[in-house]
This record gives sequence, structure tokens and C-alpha cells, in this order.
Amino acid sequence: MSGPVEIWRGGVNTWECDEMGHMNVRFYVSRFQEGLAGVARRLGMTDAFAAEAASSLVVAEHHLRFLKEAQAGAALHMVGGIVEMGETTATLLQVLIHSRTGEPAASAVTRVVHAAPTPLRPFSWPRRAKEAAASLRAQMPAYAGPRSIKGAQAAVDGADAAETRASLAEADALGLQCIARGTITPKECDVFGRMRTEEFIGRVSDGIPALLSAVRSTVGETSGAHVRRLGGAVLEYRLLYFDWPYAGDHLEVRSGLAEIGDKTQRLIHWLLDPVSGRAWGAAEAVAVNFDLDARKVVPISPEARARLNPALVPGLRL
Repeated sequence: MSGPVEIWRGGVNTWECDEMGHMNVRFYVSRFQEGLAGVARRLGMTDAFAAEAASSLVVAEHHLRFLKEAQAGAALHMVGGIVEMGETTATLLQVLIHSRTGEPAASAVTRVVHAAPTPLRPFSWPRRAKEAAASLRAQMPAYAGPRSIKGAQAAVDGADAAETRASLAEADALGLQCIARGTITPKECDVFGRMRTEEFIGRVSDGIPALLSAVRSTVGETSGAHVRRLGGAVLEYRLLYFDWPYAGDHLEVRSGLAEIGDKTQRLIHWLLDPVSGRAWGAAEAVAVNFDLDARKVVPISPEARARLNPALVPGLRL
């Protein structure tokens, strides 16, 4: 065994697809999380995600690229490998592949911490994991590397955890829009009682219509072409995980437009604890406006950019 190995196989269910007609981002992350358990098994950590685990793999950062739509009925599988391994951390490559064509559907560069699960306490990798990692070494393909989110190169390089300016007070000062608000339920939590990774991006996804409805309306009105149904698609995501909510904790997503380009818009999301004001996580996304019937990108005209520029939040970042 040498290089990336298969760590997951399955398909896309109809109920996992959203109003855009393709698998929602929360289920991509759910697949990557299950694939992470597949990597752990290859490292000899067969109980890493069991309730009695002595150690587990805790996600600190995701860099995601969405490369080809996955629609209901699509057959998928995933391969994974180790890009870099430190004393207590590792950078993993995970690629979700269309099984019928061999084309990559999405990729994840995932930075993980080897830690005791309860309480979270990082400690050194066991010898068996280091030895197994040597046979799982993966080279980074060009399609998986950062494209429009340059800060994501830190995850590829195995850098230390990123810092954030996100807080409730800063969100109020910047006038960031609240696009989602709620309380964490038990069904959103893993065997350790913490909110699952896919629920972070899922909460953001649920709030996107509130953030982008005006953007899509403006783009559609000024496109110069007949677009009957205009939606969106995300191309790239960077997610940072700072702390983990438990059932009963509260979460608020504050978001803003950071940049409008010829075809894309860059969005920043802060996932905050409205009680303490601290950040649970933060995300940066690059998205396009999408003709849902023609299944193609709709450019952003100069007129649309001029109308949308006042909505930009200067200096907004993770």
C-alpha cells in the first residue's frame, strides 16, 4: 500500500440535494468527516470516533474545492492520504471522486489535531500511526490547492492554527448581517457531545438566501440575458474551527460581502456564541451566480457591481 487509498464509497441521495439541484455543502463535509474516520483506521486508530476512544482526530481547518456537481443518484468514492505530519498535527488530502467517470467532484485539505477527545488535549502521535503514515503519503494535485482563497495555503503548509478577529462586538461594529441564529440540538452532535463539523457549514448554508437574495436579484436584472431561475454555487471554502458547541449552546452566524468580481463574490462568515461573544468558527467562501436551467455561471456585469459595491464591508476577513 502506497499513497492515497480509498477511505469511503457511496452515493448521493435525493434528500441531500438542495434547491440548486446538487448535493448541499453540509453533506460534502459529512462525507469528508466519514472519510477522516477511514484515514484514522489506516493509521491504526480504529476506535478514534467511538465513544470510548482514547484519542481522536479533531478538525482544526478545512480548505474545500468544489470541482464538479454531484446530483441525486451520483455514485461517489473517496481517496485520502497524508500530506504532512507534525508532532501532534497532520494535514490530510481527501478527494471525492465521481465513480463512473473518475473525475474529482470535490477536494478537502484537512488539518487535524491528534488529541484526547474529552477533554480536548493534544498529544504526540503513537508510533504505529507515524509508521502507517509513511505508506499514505500524498502529493497535492493542482486542483486541490488554494485558488482564490490565498490564506488557505497555510493549511496546505501545515501552519499553526490561524487567529481570528471574529467576535460579537466586532460583528456589531462592522454591521455584519445575522443570517442564521439558533440553539444546538443533540442530533447535531457527535459521540463526544460536540457539534459535528458539517453542522458548521450547514448553518451557514441555511442562511445564504438571506445574504445573497439581493445580490442574485441584481445580477439577474442586469445580466442582459434571460435567466428564469438564478441560484448559486460555491467554488471554494476555508473553514476554521476555534471551539466546539455542545447541545444547548447557542450559535449566531454573522456575515458580509467582502468582494465582488466579474464572476464571483467573496463572503465572510463568523460563527459566534451570542452569550459569551466569542467565536466558534469562521469561514471564507468564493461563490458564483448560477443559471439553474442552463447549469452555467452568470457573470456579474459592471452595472451590477456598481449597484452592489455599497454593500461591501471594507477590510472584512476571517
